[in-house]
Amino acid sequence: MPSPSDTTPAGRAISPLAALRDRGRDAAAHLSTLLDSYGKIRHFTESLCSALAVEDYVIQSHAEASPVKWHLAHASWFFEELVLQRFAPHYRPCDPDYRTLFRAEGESGATSVPRSRRGLLSRPTVEQTFAYRAYVDEHMRALLARAAPTEELWRAVTLGLHHEQQHQELLLVDLKHAFSVSPLLPLYCEALPIQHEPLPPLTFVACAAGLTEIGHDGRGFCFENELPRHPSFIAPFRLANRLISNEEYRSFVTSGGYTHEELWLPEGWDLAQAQRWERPLYWSESLEHEFGLTGVRELDPNAPVSHVSYYEADAFARWTGARLPSEQEWESAAAALPVQGNFVEEGHWCPIPARGGAGQDLLQLFGDAWEWTRSSATPYPGCPTREGPSPEHHGCFGPSQAVLRGGSCITARSHVRHTYRHRLRPEARWQVTGLRLAMDG
Repeated sequence: MPSPSDTTPAGRAISPLAALRDRGRDAAAHLSTLLDSYGKIRHFTESLCSALAVEDYVIQSHAEASPVKWHLAHASWFFEELVLQRFAPHYRPCDPDYRTLFRAEGESGATSVPRSRRGLLSRPTVEQTFAYRAYVDEHMRALLARAAPTEELWRAVTLGLHHEQQHQELLLVDLKHAFSVSPLLPLYCEALPIQHEPLPPLTFVACAAGLTEIGHDGRGFCFENELPRHPSFIAPFRLANRLISNEEYRSFVTSGGYTHEELWLPEGWDLAQAQRWERPLYWSESLEHEFGLTGVRELDPNAPVSHVSYYEADAFARWTGARLPSEQEWESAAAALPVQGNFVEEGHWCPIPARGGAGQDLLQLFGDAWEWTRSSATPYPGCPTREGPSPEHHGCFGPSQAVLRGGSCITARSHVRHTYRHRLRPEARWQVTGLRLAMDG
């Protein structure tokens, strides 16, 4: 558990600025590093759009998605609202209407456009949206070049950068869905060659049980739903050494997994029947091909299955006689491993087969596909109270969502931690979601 000196009274993480001062170093140097990170992350967002035509920026293919243009504008709104409005006393907004136009539902304050209608925003234009980003960037650079290095400023900017990385991933999965509903099935980019190796056999690794510490330790950045670090008892369990592959999931499909009601949670079965789920999202009817950011490709039998809902993951686990892990089990198993894997920096844009490892090595805990857990996204004991203008990104979420862990092939590596708690509604399929099995004992 962190000592009282490691966290603020509200339980938020202490910034590196305080650690630098404790060591007698100039905290302004860390703000310079933060400015460099700001430039790189903002530039990467725009680089994701370099291959797009102007028509691609405005498509919204389902109610939970957002157009590319909205992601670009909302990320800038976040810095304008949470940083510039608070720390730059003479800042004047680029356009007063943007304060409500690009505010997300769930953010404090009024919003003029519901999520499901963001695709109707023909104005501002794409050109004006990029001008908005440039305006915000100019003022952010000026602020970080002259501002006093305080913990409050560090937290606000760092929160904004992680928020932008969230929207980088959302931009890609939303664009992928939009392209998938086009009869032309356009590709976003060319695929990189993948080194094919024998897939390690699926084994179950015995993991440490007993009383352990779960949650962020308060050093460096985290979201408040990762706090506080607290004791959790974990019964003996075993965790699969890798993610479930396409071929393993295809066996579930061909054996009638989508027709056996007894495998499914009742609400999942009703949803699967109502929406006529018969296979993962983006798989062809023949089960031989799938659509991705690199276009239509032959289904790689050894790659991790992705774009399955919690209900599908849970039904598959029941079919095998196993279960999904809890998030506490996942975190305790991952805690000693480095955060490395197939992230967006690798440029594959899709999950790739597990490589190397002996039978008792845990592979693919980070990257490739977000891993569903059986845990609901409820607050940890003593979770800090939501504060500030953005409760969506500060705090603790409700039981209607499930926790996912580990990141995906289009998540930024620097965005993920062992304690990171992603959350989605159990019916969600459009994000890069896969599964890993667990067993008792």
